[in-house]
Amino acid sequence: MTVIAFAAARRRVPLAAGACLLSFTAFWLAQRAADVSMIDLMVYRAEGETVRAGGDLYALRTTEAHLPTTYPPFAALLFTPLTLLDTPAMRMLATLGNLLLLIAFVALSLRLILEERLILEARFGLEARHARVEAVLWVSALAVWCEPVWTTLRYGQINLLLAVLVLWDLSRRPGHRWAGLGIGLAAAVKLTPALFAVFLLLTGAAEALRRGVWRPAVRHACVAAVSFAGATLLAAAVLPYDSRRFWTRMVFEAGRVGLAEDTANQSLRGVLARLLHTADPGPWWAVSAAASCALGLAAAVAAALRGERARAVLCCAATALLVSPVSWSHHWVWCVPMVLALGVEAARRGGRLRWAAAGAACLVFCSYALWWVPHGAGRLELAQNHGQMTLSGLYVVTASAFLLAALVPVGRSQAVANE
Repeated sequence: MTVIAFAAARRRVPLAAGACLLSFTAFWLAQRAADVSMIDLMVYRAEGETVRAGGDLYALRTTEAHLPTTYPPFAALLFTPLTLLDTPAMRMLATLGNLLLLIAFVALSLRLILEERLILEARFGLEARHARVEAVLWVSALAVWCEPVWTTLRYGQINLLLAVLVLWDLSRRPGHRWAGLGIGLAAAVKLTPALFAVFLLLTGAAEALRRGVWRPAVRHACVAAVSFAGATLLAAAVLPYDSRRFWTRMVFEAGRVGLAEDTANQSLRGVLARLLHTADPGPWWAVSAAASCALGLAAAVAAALRGERARAVLCCAATALLVSPVSWSHHWVWCVPMVLALGVEAARRGGRLRWAAAGAACLVFCSYALWWVPHGAGRLELAQNHGQMTLSGLYVVTASAFLLAALVPVGRSQAVANE
């Protein structure tokens, strides 16, 4: 029966490819019809131009929104090739690149979630790979329409690139020579992925205490740290003034990124700002972020020790998004593997609760519900009522529920899920 299913999958690959191409084309047309600004891409280009001109990177204000530079100097170095393109070509290539990155992100997510692929592909060869290709194409065709992915492409953001770098690392076999390089480079571009290195280090320490086997995870974390340091030192050599300013001052100014209460800020700090009707939740955020970081990393390490790699990685990603001072909705592209993991677990193990969880998570990230509330000029978010605050905090609620569920071993929750 398995051989027959794989053979059928091979015949369905062209259909899946056609559906993916049709979905991407419709998406491209919809974005053009919406006259998207790709405003963040324009900021990236302005950063590259500032580097080439020898200007002050962190004094930059660009676009009609007067947006500042918020990433580390290494990111600006990477953006300099954008200055060689005119605006239409840059936007077209950025959109095409992000669509290809989405396919790569889905493929890596499935590789991490479906770890038995190696056994299947070794046994059935090309047939198993055809089944995986078909799944990647169908999922990509649907995932492009979820709110974080739509908004990433709308703004010309780099979220998918960073997520692919991280997942490329974490979907490798333990002890892979280059594992850690992607996390280090991603953290050098944007600091949030550095939490994955912390997770790996804690996992190695926990494994050493339990079994004395610590080398793969700790080596992984060390390669990430060395990669981050190398990229950062390279930026410091090329941009010494900007590097000094960023690491001594700008890195501590969370307000440069945007208003904490903005409905697009799907972090704990954003939810607390709206809940408390204040632009600065202060110690409330510090305490909740510390507790969530401890809980999230504990859930990630516990899952890793149980051999549940996908759940461990997703717990770390959810934790990083929750505790970051600002996690814009487009940062939540990690919803794609999260929903996939919940769906695969429901299909494998059954149970109404699991199917309900997968469906609810999919609805949250595809409904665009956070934009149904008052938002925009005038700081309208500070006056949201309880219903509006619930809608504008759904990403945080979903991620928190995912972390709490991850603290329970899969086997132990089987009876509850089947009720």
